[in-house]
Amino acid sequence: MKKVIKTHTIPENSIITKGFNDYHYCDSFSVFTQKNDSLDCIATTIFQTPKWADMLMGMRNKVFSLFGLEKGGFKEHTNIAEHYPIGSKAVYFTVVNRNDNEIITQEIDKHLDFRISIFENREQDKRRIHLTTLVKYHNTFGRFYFSIIGIFHRRIVIGLLKRLVKL
Repeated sequence: MKKVIKTHTIPENSIITKGFNDYHYCDSFSVFTQKNDSLDCIATTIFQTPKWADMLMGMRNKVFSLFGLEKGGFKEHTNIAEHYPIGSKAVYFTVVNRNDNEIITQEIDKHLDFRISIFENREQDKRRIHLTTLVKYHNTFGRFYFSIIGIFHRRIVIGLLKRLVKL
């Protein structure tokens, strides 16, 4: 199994923070891959979650709906495309910025906002894919919510990157 590398730093030259300052949480994971798929294809692969992640999302919906949180019914609102322009959905998440090496998605909610970056860089003959998440809390509930969801978030991200290099 390919190793997933975890850092707490945003990749150099990333545009994820453009217009998204004062975030409260940051993580970044990366893997090396020999795949030559387009960055959009990589985004599709990463964002198409496996059944175990969908099951966790279902449990999240049941628990947090008791607190008035909207259900994250991502599966009903998917968009699979060869290219994700700004303003479109990259599978579930809205693309807010992009360039040749990066796709930035964002979702805004009453309790927190988050951004996800899929960033690539070449290191010698290898391609490194970084998956970075930034979260900005709006209130105490947002902080509480992510303190619980964050545990699963890390496991899901690592699983998605491992699956990327395995496919």
